[in-house]
Amino acid sequence: MTDVRRATKADLAQVATSLARAFHDDPVMLHILPELASGKQAKLEGLMRIETTSALRHESVWTTSDGQAAAVWKPPGKWKVGGAELLRQAPRTVAILRSRLPVALSVLNAIEKQHPVDPPHWHLAVLGTDPAVQGQGKGSAVLRPVLEHCDRAGEPAYLESSKEQNVPFYERHGFRVTERLDLRDGPSLWLMWRDPQPA
Repeated sequence: MTDVRRATKADLAQVATSLARAFHDDPVMLHILPELASGKQAKLEGLMRIETTSALRHESVWTTSDGQAAAVWKPPGKWKVGGAELLRQAPRTVAILRSRLPVALSVLNAIEKQHPVDPPHWHLAVLGTDPAVQGQGKGSAVLRPVLEHCDRAGEPAYLESSKEQNVPFYERHGFRVTERLDLRDGPSLWLMWRDPQPA
């Protein structure tokens, strides 16, 4: 069985690296950062570091003991980044995105417009496994702690899948597609909701 625990700041570098590797061919990330197609991963790693840091404040990042897989969650009511946090993130985000900032903001705005407000829910912001160890159950393992909490607490969960091929994986974990979001001049995302599952 895969050993899973809450991530801490000490895990940040390894988790960001693994998530960047997992998203190297992600359609939405390639839309935002076309240079990823040539194997340039530093910017993607920087974005994953920002997202993971945000969730670490809520102690809601779960990782394998080797840091090769991680689930970055936002607790109910915490999925939208607040003004103070946006200010903290702005210098690093602008430095990473540069001329691609308008594209990234357009994508973020389109996704946030479709994000349900009620009922309160857990938001799976990022889930990824280093490609070198995919298919070993690590992704399912890092999902499990929060999904089990959701079932015990009667809380729903929500995510946006940027790859259609990942939809069946999430369906096996109780999610269902509620809508397909087609980004302007870009790829599609599959919006997925999960009601708490009976024991």
